[in-house]
Amino acid sequence: MELNFLKNTFRWISLALIVLVASFQYNFASVNAATMVSMKENLIIEELRLRVPFQYKDNWINAEKEVWEPWLANKKGFLGREIFYNKEKEEALVLVKWANKSLWKSISVKEVNEIQSIFEENVKNDLKLDRNPFELIDEGELYVQG
Repeated sequence: MELNFLKNTFRWISLALIVLVASFQYNFASVNAATMVSMKENLIIEELRLRVPFQYKDNWINAEKEVWEPWLANKKGFLGREIFYNKEKEEALVLVKWANKSLWKSISVKEVNEIQSIFEENVKNDLKLDRNPFELIDEGELYVQG
């Protein structure tokens, strides 16, 4: 009788352990899958790298403030931006924070090009140049990790 009790107890404990291990496997897979699916709807940072000659750095910053900042401030999903400058490389880095990728990408290319044209005209008039001296080197997107 005591032997049967021990066998039954062992079976129940074994079954409980199998269920416990299986549930942990399932939950970890669910957590990883959910993270990847929701990645599209999380904060995203637009990354822009530009060549900005040092002698025009202040003009560039002023044009950014006059044209891009007011336009961005009215865009749904816009959360802010930061501007960095590397004097040695004469490069600027602009990081624009968006609530999610779909809000950022919902802005039409036509509208962005119109604002870019206004920006370039302001720069050319201000510097008395026939072309925009600020070259886009690279653009990309960054996702917050962790």
